[in-house]
Amino acid sequence: MSDVDLSSIETTATIDSRGSACPGPLLEAKKGIGKVKVGETMEVYSNDEGTRVDVKAWANKVGHSYLGFVEADGYDKHYITRNK
Repeated sequence: MSDVDLSSIETTATIDSRGSACPGPLLEAKKGIGKVKVGETMEVYSNDEGTRVDVKAWANKVGHSYLGFVEADGYDKHYITRNK
């Protein structure tokens, strides 16, 4: 994770996978990354705790930057920057 202030980050796409169980949020993130340009950041909303591990592992595996997550009202907001 980085030292970026996630509360002030600009995103170009939002994937709302709240209510979806694993592996739903991960699959939505994989589809969603194609909607942002290299260098842009997307956010993924999820209330499935497995997303905290799964999305980070996927992003690192495929070469994107997982910036971290912030807790919202009953869900997490995950931030991923597309690198390729």
